[in-house]
Amino acid sequence: MSEQERATAAEGGGGAAVKEAPRNAPGRVDQLPPYRVLLHNDDVNDIDDVIASVTELARVPLHQAVQITMAAHRRGLALVCMTHKERAELLQEQFKSKRLTVTIEPAT
Repeated sequence: MSEQERATAAEGGGGAAVKEAPRNAPGRVDQLPPYRVLLHNDDVNDIDDVIASVTELARVPLHQAVQITMAAHRRGLALVCMTHKERAELLQEQFKSKRLTVTIEPAT
């Protein structure tokens, strides 16, 4: 910014004022601590329904949803995704609404 632009902005004349970010602002989403979203196997839900739910809620392609679902079926637990805590909590609630068990844990 030139000296003249600074003076104009300081006087409130037409220039866009530059605001500083609040010092207590949360970090950027790509810098928040990662959380694992883990899908648990159960004996209640049909595999096709689980695949459809994983595709819909986790927003992954069908082939990836099949892999996640089958891993949970075989091993009892599968990683759905890694994301920030707020999204992990949202996914946990959304899966719960579909009667699926998902837990979250810090990835670090």
